Amino acid sequence: MPVVPFTELPADGRVWLFGAAADIDEIDEPRVLAAVDSFLLTWQAHGQPLWSARDWRGGRFLAVGVDTSREGASGCSIDGLFRALKAIEYGIGTTMLDNALVYYRDEADFVHAISREDFALLGRRGHVGPDTQVMDLSITDVGTYRNAFERRARDSWHAALLP
Repeated sequence: MPVVPFTELPADGRVWLFGAAADIDEIDEPRVLAAVDSFLLTWQAHGQPLWSARDWRGGRFLAVGVDTSREGASGCSIDGLFRALKAIEYGIGTTMLDNALVYYRDEADFVHAISREDFALLGRRGHVGPDTQVMDLSITDVGTYRNAFERRARDSWHAALLP
């Protein structure tokens, strides 16, 4: 199937973002990426190959994109992606499918994964604020992912969690 470099996906392509609750170490990272690559090689929607790509950032963030100008992902094909990631989780000892987690970078440049409630509590206590760098896993298009995946909380939905 047509797996392409992520840089070749158009800006209006569809993207799904996943964050590991904990950093993936140098032993598990190649296994995770090999499993994702293997899945993408066979990914189809309605019997048609999906022109897809993946991007890996910071040892814990996975982006899977599709060139929707060629073929769009169907509900069943998206379910297949989630099943493949669920299978990967068992081997790495952390989740990549918990969409309730908030990811932010602290002043020491360490990325944290915490609940929305805990992020709001840190905001009330002054430990995070509008200038805190956050990772926005709600992004759905390739162009926004490229340009605004990590941004200040004030410029993201995360602002609603802050006082």
